[in-house]
Amino acid sequence: MIELKHIDVTFEDKKQSIQAVEDVSLSVDTGDIYGIVGYSGAGKSTLVRTINLLQRPTKGEVIINGQNLNQLSSKNLRKARKKIGMIFQHFNLMHSRTVAGNVAYPLLRTGLSKQQIDEKVSELLELVGLADKKDTYPSQLSGGQKQRVAIARSLANDPEVLLCDEATSALDPKTTLSILELLKDLNQKLDLTIVIITHEMQVVKEICNKVAVMENGRIVEQGGLVSLFTQAQSPLTKEFINTGTHIDQALDKLAKHPTLLNLTEESVLVNITYVGESTGMPLIASLYAKFSVTTNILYGNVEILQETPIGSLIVVLSGELAQRNKAVAFLESNNVTVTLLNHEQKIVSIKNKQVV
Repeated sequence: MIELKHIDVTFEDKKQSIQAVEDVSLSVDTGDIYGIVGYSGAGKSTLVRTINLLQRPTKGEVIINGQNLNQLSSKNLRKARKKIGMIFQHFNLMHSRTVAGNVAYPLLRTGLSKQQIDEKVSELLELVGLADKKDTYPSQLSGGQKQRVAIARSLANDPEVLLCDEATSALDPKTTLSILELLKDLNQKLDLTIVIITHEMQVVKEICNKVAVMENGRIVEQGGLVSLFTQAQSPLTKEFINTGTHIDQALDKLAKHPTLLNLTEESVLVNITYVGESTGMPLIASLYAKFSVTTNILYGNVEILQETPIGSLIVVLSGELAQRNKAVAFLESNNVTVTLLNHEQKIVSIKNKQVV
């Protein structure tokens, strides 16, 4: 569906050269909801604008459905762009037009009759849940309603791809979830391929099936959502995941209240993560019966990502060293990952299975 091959974007002025995107390659399959996540300045928005050539890459190829957009004439590029919708953080609605007028705008001068346009607009507003707002002006709408209008407008030409550039960043959490639910619904009903640019891991968790993580104009890691959450390699990816699963916040609270740890010479603080079938197994409860190792759970979280449960616990394991090591080996044999945490919140790897 979408192939970006070795994309570079460099901005030049008289004083300096700024490389916003550097050697980025990625593939988005038909029907994907593909998330591109990174902090401000990572190059996410610049990259997504190369997909419809609103930003022409300095180097590299943009291929949509086998068609190289870089090689198209202006006329054919305009035609190709009609199949790529786009929504933005601040909606970009025309305040002098009604909701219906905004949605109808892309259909003007397409050869459709007024009746056909009216029917199409009514169909789109029904699709996004705003059938009763047809004659309302944008100033009378909430932020979530404005974004729904923008989504309806982006679908006017029956696109195959929808680009979302920080589309929920201006919305409150509850409204964000409702917009993400709408996008998931459209993805399924219309077989719409969606690319989402965001700095919020919560957005990625809710909707995406594939993710790329960007930093300083480059992709540092990419893959399926579940594999990225369970096998992250990049420090930046791990940072996003810890923030998204609230591990960082939990560790921060524990650091401020060390009495909660209640650590002794025979105790260690660990992070236990598990995925799939392991989530439903009473593994933690069995550690005392099997190894005389007690477990004090300080924080717990379970996510359901792409129908796959992923759990994370911060616990204190207490018991003799040899027994703790046996307990860790038992957990790892059941596809559970155990990571030692030190008191300064820095995660260090466990060497030779020794939890010391």
